[in-house]
Amino acid sequence: MSRQAIAGVFVHEQGICESRSIGPGTRIWAFAHVLPQAQIGSDCNICDHVFIENDVIVGDRVTVKSGVQLWDGVRVGNDVFIGPNATFTNDRFPRSKHRPDRYLQTIVEDGASIGANATILPGLRIGRAAMVGAGAVVTKAVPPNAVVVGNPGVIVGYQAEATEPAQPAALSDAREKRLGVGDCALWRLRTFADMRGGLTPMEFRGDVPFVPRRTFVVHSVPSREVRGEHAHRVCEQFLVAVHGRLNVVVDDGRRRREVVLEDRSVGLYVSPMVWAVQYKFDPETVLLALASHPYDPADYLRDYEEFRLLVGASALPAADAGVQ
Repeated sequence: MSRQAIAGVFVHEQGICESRSIGPGTRIWAFAHVLPQAQIGSDCNICDHVFIENDVIVGDRVTVKSGVQLWDGVRVGNDVFIGPNATFTNDRFPRSKHRPDRYLQTIVEDGASIGANATILPGLRIGRAAMVGAGAVVTKAVPPNAVVVGNPGVIVGYQAEATEPAQPAALSDAREKRLGVGDCALWRLRTFADMRGGLTPMEFRGDVPFVPRRTFVVHSVPSREVRGEHAHRVCEQFLVAVHGRLNVVVDDGRRRREVVLEDRSVGLYVSPMVWAVQYKFDPETVLLALASHPYDPADYLRDYEEFRLLVGASALPAADAGVQ
């Protein structure tokens, strides 16, 4: 198919594009090969030596660097970057001449980036705006905004890379410091200490932002990987690391901040309709959580895209550099 065959689409004279489902502004370069049933959106850049199989859907403004193969079952969202020689797979138990009845779908959501030479196992979802580092071997689904590196891939951070220790000094002379994410805030708790030890009391009217109706303790977390990842429709939460240290990311669909909880005299207030992630638990960490409502499964939002829809998020939320 010549490069003039599809209006607004450039195909290099040494490239092969057999599909007619290509959006305007897309460029397909030398030695790339696109099979007939593949679908590619607008303003994409398909670099040299890329192979795209039939059952593949690629969104708009996608960059696919050299040496990448997109096999049957791959679904790529908008604004995705796929680095050179990144490898996708679609069969967990491949055998020569033995093809499954249906290939597993691998989904790369909007705004995600996959680094050079990364390997993505079949049937996984790479979440919105996630970052997969160069050479990573991804064996599990990647949450939205997560940064994954290593073999096997592990989460080492989120897109709010700069963090703010939740310590009394962070609040200056104020009792409360808002984070600019929903109504989330750091709260200073009264603390008394002498040579006999320390005491941090919490009277539910005044010392915390609401009157709790439920409490629970998170402990014995076996790894530093993600534990909590959800939002609440109406329930408020107040989190205190009574022992050890962990990181909490709060995201209202527009802004995102990360806080290190490590001082028992400072708590983190998480307001309703804020996506919260807990991870990087140190060994022996004990997290105290106070909740404004009894447990109700219907109050949980566990799908990030549903959460973004409900809060009316537009584009990708900014990754703020901690608390200003």
